[in-house]
Amino acid sequence: MNSNWMTIGRIDDIPLRGARCVKTLQGKVAVFRTAENEVFAIEDRCPHKGGPLSQGIVHGKAVTCPLHNWVISLESGRALGADEGSVATLPLRNTDGELSILLERRLEAAE
Repeated sequence: MNSNWMTIGRIDDIPLRGARCVKTLQGKVAVFRTAENEVFAIEDRCPHKGGPLSQGIVHGKAVTCPLHNWVISLESGRALGADEGSVATLPLRNTDGELSILLERRLEAAE
């Protein structure tokens, strides 16, 4: 399958400890910026009840779902603590402040 990098904007478009939701043909993707200025892209759907992770609270390298407080790792997409489940993560590149995500497969719902 062909790999397609999709430009999604600039890092400065996302506030520190904030997120931006990007609609793609593969589904909604949440792009997060941590307090340490790192960026991550994951599926914008909590594995618990489908809550919008892009509206959650970013802390460290994790986000807390706004619906039921599940904590999801921005690095692995896995639920942390006693909760189980995961979301898809996407490769993200930062080229001189311009962000792109790699769309190469359909986002699959977590099991």
